[in-house]
This record gives sequence, C-alpha cells and structure tokens, in this order.
Amino acid sequence: MLTQAIFGYLSFVIVVTSILVVTRKNAVHSVLWMLILFIHIAALFLFLNAEFLAAIQIIIYAGAMLVLYLFVVMLLNLKQEERIPRFTSLWPLGLLTATGLLLVLGLTAKTIIKGPPYIYTVDFVNEIGHLSLVGQVLYTEYLFPFEVLSVVLLVAIVGAIVLAKKKLRS
Repeated sequence: MLTQAIFGYLSFVIVVTSILVVTRKNAVHSVLWMLILFIHIAALFLFLNAEFLAAIQIIIYAGAMLVLYLFVVMLLNLKQEERIPRFTSLWPLGLLTATGLLLVLGLTAKTIIKGPPYIYTVDFVNEIGHLSLVGQVLYTEYLFPFEVLSVVLLVAIVGAIVLAKKKLRS
C-alpha cells in the first residue's frame, strides 16, 4: 500500500510539473518547474531500483541541462519575443508536424509495449549488472526510440541555432 502511494505521488507530481513547465509564461519559472520535475523523475528511478539512472538524471539533466536551458533563456530577448505575433500563418505546418510527431510517438510506444513482460527480475539484473543491462537493452530492444530521441535533440539544436542567428541579425 505504501509503495503504491509513493508511486502515485511521484507520478502525479511528474504529470503536474510537466504541464506547469509547458504552460508558464515566464521562462525562468518554467525552468524551475523543470528542476522539480527532474528531481521527481530521479526519485522514481530510485523507487524502481535504478540507481544509475537516478544519478544520471540528477547529474546530467538537473545539473548540466538545466544550466544550459537557463543560459538559452538568458540569451534570448524575451521582451521582444513576446511582442511578436504568434501562431498566425504557420499553424497548418505546425499541425502537420504535430501529427507526424504523434505518429512517431505512437510507433515508439508500440515498440515499447510489445516487449516481453517480466524478463528482467531483480536477480537477473543483479547478475548482469545495472549498467551492462542498460547498455544492452538500449542498443538492442529500444534502438528505434533511442534514434527518435537523437533526431528530437538534433531538431532542438538546430532550433537554438536558428533563434541565435535571428537575434544576431536584429
């Protein structure tokens, strides 16, 4: 009963903070909500006995990536960005992109869901080792979602470059 309550709490906070990250108008507030999100995701990894993933979540995401997000937020001229009208002529392209993204996410979820259940018992994981098992599973069973994530990160990098170039031209 206690484990279900803890899992429910962590899941609820992760969902709520995810929504808060996206819906806040102030970008700094969004980054702070993202910090809370990353900490709760790390706690969820600890709850699932994935200590390595929890440590990586804190070190890489809550540490390095959050600092990177803050630098990007501080580099952008947000007052000027708020004055520019948005969602005017490119919404059909956005709708097409969102539909494509949902299709890719659906295929990714289908790949993840069809995996065999309960083959990774605690004894099996302890025998092989956490890190070895993460690498083995990541590059075999979950190769497609891993590659999709690589493309999403590449798009984010290109978007940051486009925003930075736009600011230099102004």
